[in-house]
Amino acid sequence: MGGRGALDDKGSLVGILEAVEQLVTAGAKPRRTVYLAFGYDEEVGGRRGAARIAELLASRNVHPELVLDEGGALATGLVAGISAPVALIGIAEKGYVTVGLTAQAEGGHSSMPPDETAVGMLAAALTRLEHQQMPRAIRGPTAAMFDYLGPEMSFGPRLVMANRWLFGGILARKFGATPQGNAMLRTTTAPTVLQAGVKENVLPSSARALVNFRILPGDSVESVVEHVRQVVHDSRISVQPLEETKSNPSGVSRVDGEPFRLLARTIRQVVPGAVVTPWLVVGATDSRHYARLTPNVLRFAGTAIGRDDLRRVHGTDERVGVQAYADAVRIYIQFLKNAVL
Repeated sequence: MGGRGALDDKGSLVGILEAVEQLVTAGAKPRRTVYLAFGYDEEVGGRRGAARIAELLASRNVHPELVLDEGGALATGLVAGISAPVALIGIAEKGYVTVGLTAQAEGGHSSMPPDETAVGMLAAALTRLEHQQMPRAIRGPTAAMFDYLGPEMSFGPRLVMANRWLFGGILARKFGATPQGNAMLRTTTAPTVLQAGVKENVLPSSARALVNFRILPGDSVESVVEHVRQVVHDSRISVQPLEETKSNPSGVSRVDGEPFRLLARTIRQVVPGAVVTPWLVVGATDSRHYARLTPNVLRFAGTAIGRDDLRRVHGTDERVGVQAYADAVRIYIQFLKNAVL
C-alpha cells in the first residue's frame, strides 16, 4: 500500500475496515456495540469530523468503555537497546498552541534605518525563545515508558531507568539529545511562519512570527503563553495565542486498567515477541475529541514502522509493506475478538 497518507493514517483506516469485514463475513455476533468513527479533517484539527461525531455520541449518552485511535505503532529498530518490536501504546498526547508575535517599529526608507527595526526585534525575540525553552521533565507517560522498557534492557540502562531519583539528569540529557526524545521530555518550541516587508528598500512598520508549541502533560496553554511573555520581555512585541487551534494536553489513560491490559494482551497474541509499553504521542490525533466520553483513550495502529519509515510520513514514497499491513489487520481482528466477541 503506497501513496500520501498510507502510514498516517490510511493504513489503519483500511485495516480496521478489513478486520470488521472479515469478522462480519465469518458470521461474528458481537456481544457489545462497536462504533467505527472516521473523520476527514484530522490533520487540521478534526473540528468538523471527529468533534462533531463526538458531539453526536454525547447527545445520545454514549460512553464507550474505551476509544482506540491511531498514534503509536509497532516500532522496529527504533528503541535503542531493544531488538524486539516495541508496541508503543499512546496513553496521552501533547497539547497544542501557536503563539503570534508582532513587533511594531517606525517604518521608512532602508537607507536610513533606526538602531532597532521591527524585523531585528522579532528576530531577537525568536532567538531568545529557542535558547530559553521550557524545562525538560521525566513524568507521566514518559516516566511510565521508562518503567516498562527498563527491564528489557541491558544492565547499565536498566540501572539508570530504575534509579531516576539519582540518574534522572543523565537520562534526560541522553534521551533528549535527539529531536524525538526531546519532544517526549518537554514542551517544544518551533518558529514556523515569518511575515515582514513587501519591498527590499522599505522598512516594515511591523513584523510577525508564528511559534508552534506542543505542550507536555503537566504544562498548559496558559503556562506556555506566560513563558513566551517572560522570555520575549519586550513591550514593543505583542504576544497572542491563536484561539482556533489551541488545546491543552490530554488526560493520561491508566496502564493498570483493563483497556490497556486488553490491548497489550492482543498485541502479544499476534506478535509474541513484542515488548509493549505506554507512550506519549508527541503529535495530535482525533482521539482528544472523544476524551469527554471515556477516560480510557488508547492510541495504537497495528502497522509496523521502522527507522526509514519515519522520514516517509507526510513525505516521499510513503508506504505500508504487505506483511506490515497483514499484521495490522490481524491485530484489529484479535482486538475485536477479545473485546466484544
